[in-house]
Amino acid sequence: MSFLDLAGLGGLGFVLSAVVINGLYIRGRLPMPMSGQNLDAVVDSFAAVGNALKRPSVIAPTLWLCTTVFAAGLLGRLWHGGAGTEAWALVGFAGVLMQNVTFACVEALRFAMAAAARHDRGSTVALWGLSNVLFGFNQLFLAVALLGFSAAGAGAGFIPGWHAWLGYVSAALLFVSSSASPHNVEGTNRIALAGLVGWLGWAAWIVVYSIALLRA
Repeated sequence: MSFLDLAGLGGLGFVLSAVVINGLYIRGRLPMPMSGQNLDAVVDSFAAVGNALKRPSVIAPTLWLCTTVFAAGLLGRLWHGGAGTEAWALVGFAGVLMQNVTFACVEALRFAMAAAARHDRGSTVALWGLSNVLFGFNQLFLAVALLGFSAAGAGAGFIPGWHAWLGYVSAALLFVSSSASPHNVEGTNRIALAGLVGWLGWAAWIVVYSIALLRA
């Protein structure tokens, strides 16, 4: 099996793992950033979360491994693909690495909030605000990954125009949602739909790119 095959499987594995993790969060009724829940409800939820918080986090490292392999495969495939593609591919790779680091911090903050909620409500509220803003800013790095790899793929002739435009539009939506992050400290995001649509576009973009890598 070639590395491009592994990269394609990594992209598909990321999307599948993300669906499973979000399903576990919904099933466990865990507080989600930008959910719009009031602060008292958030603190009560973290205080009572128990082992429900640990189950989705067990899968989280798989997400970061999959996206890193996927991004490395894209970088290798698009390198020397034409004028400017190397630089754009590096931009996309940097975006993936930064979103992995940022989301690891968001994931760790959930455990800090669960621990704090059992002892000090004020600390939980402060950590919740930090988590919300960090989660919002993370969308910028998704946008950077989409922009970089879409431009590189289109420049190298590796992806069709519609796929590149899916990346550009999703990146724009995520950038707009990210820019509103400082106003979402308490978890209420008036343009959350833009971020959600952008993330769904990002997931679909990865699936299509993964299939292209498997066929390469």
